[in-house]
Amino acid sequence: MIRRVLPHGMGRGLLTRRPGTRRGGFSLDWDGKVSEIKKKIKSILPGRSCDLLQDTSHLPPEHSDVVIVGGGVLGLSVAYWLKKLESRRGAIRVLVVERDHTYSQASTGLSVGGICQQFSLPENIQLSLFSASFLRNINVGASVCTQEYLAVVDAPPLDLRFNPSGYLLLASEKDAAAMESNVKVQRQEGAKVSLMSPDQLRNKFPWINTEGVALASYGMEDEGWFDPWCLLQGLRRKVQSLGVLFCQGEVTRFVSSSQRMLTTDDKAVVLKRIHEVHVKMDRSLEYQPVECAIVINAAGAWSAQIAALAGVGEGPPGTLQGTKLPVEPRKRYVYVWHCPQGPGLETPLVADTSGAYFRREGLGSNYLGGRSPTEQEEPDPANLEVDHDFFQDKVWPHLALRVPAFETLKVQSAWAGYYDYNTFDQNGVVGPHPLVVNMYFATGFSGHGLQQAPGIGRAVAEMVLKGRFQTIDLSPFLFTRFYLGEKIQENNII
Repeated sequence: MIRRVLPHGMGRGLLTRRPGTRRGGFSLDWDGKVSEIKKKIKSILPGRSCDLLQDTSHLPPEHSDVVIVGGGVLGLSVAYWLKKLESRRGAIRVLVVERDHTYSQASTGLSVGGICQQFSLPENIQLSLFSASFLRNINVGASVCTQEYLAVVDAPPLDLRFNPSGYLLLASEKDAAAMESNVKVQRQEGAKVSLMSPDQLRNKFPWINTEGVALASYGMEDEGWFDPWCLLQGLRRKVQSLGVLFCQGEVTRFVSSSQRMLTTDDKAVVLKRIHEVHVKMDRSLEYQPVECAIVINAAGAWSAQIAALAGVGEGPPGTLQGTKLPVEPRKRYVYVWHCPQGPGLETPLVADTSGAYFRREGLGSNYLGGRSPTEQEEPDPANLEVDHDFFQDKVWPHLALRVPAFETLKVQSAWAGYYDYNTFDQNGVVGPHPLVVNMYFATGFSGHGLQQAPGIGRAVAEMVLKGRFQTIDLSPFLFTRFYLGEKIQENNII
């Protein structure tokens, strides 16, 4: 058993281990002991290599100050900012647990990779503006700027392949007033967005049919799309250089302590604190307990399952203890098609009044796009199989109406990915749980988590290390709104 030292220094319960500590006469330098024992066995059995001791290099450490569940771009961003904001180098030990090291089904790699500021909520606009600045300076090193970002010494710079063509959102007559109101908020927050009439739209983009369009909003700066896989790998490379540990496995259990308390109105509540995370090894029945002080739930579409393991939502309905994390996997299709007569290189990402969207993909007259289904059309998320009829029946007719050249398009490929869909209000969940006091959330962004990951990661790290949001106030995204019934509806979800 590992002794858990009482909170020290940072005042938030982080674990410490003093160098040179001895227990029962044996040093904690286990690797050194193993090496010494192997040498002795080898001297007894000359000529034979020593494989008598089990290799444990694939196991996670026995303790970590912070365990991050989920190694996608959100989890990696939290890890990055924890290390960047720590009081001194190496002060915090961070472990990232990811069950799929290939990221074959991860939402990050299957994303369209868009970034825009055309949201209806100030918090979402601020998050995307922060991310745009972060991505713009992604290769800046400490010798050039006080903020280091993702540059790694002696490593090649990242090429995000950012395409700054912007977003073009189209509104019908019934949605035009809401679009005007949204653009006013966006401009107040510093986003550069213009409103366009149907005539202005036709003049700038002659390939578009403006039938049914009353107004359009066009992002003129810091909008477009980038390579999400490159951002994922760049974050992973950077946090490894900062000392973050990785483990391929699945979190299957939390060991917690409970404390019963009374609220100011004499209602009993039970506070829980996680002390240990059980990580099941890949393709194995064995698990490794990891003692920890903080758990970050960044498990994306499966974050509700992780929350349930910690006891979130186990109480009576209608109570804070009985309030579940309302995040579930929602399957979304992305189709790639070829159309030689399609819109040119300056084409923005277009979001139609119907909900269909598209953008160019590369230089070869290829495009990708899709459409979010209605509640009645929601596909079974049990697998990532693609429904090609959905494109023929629900996407293509809208595309061909808006861009007549798409009448002759030919679908070349398609894939499906998951949204970590917040069924309550389609917005993220950020910060600590009110009753499981050392579990923090970074999930539920319903399709815009990738583009906002840099800002979300910083916000969570600030809450862990400082006890409050500092850069962007994300208090409206706290878990307690689910119990209070306080929706913060985001209207611009593509």
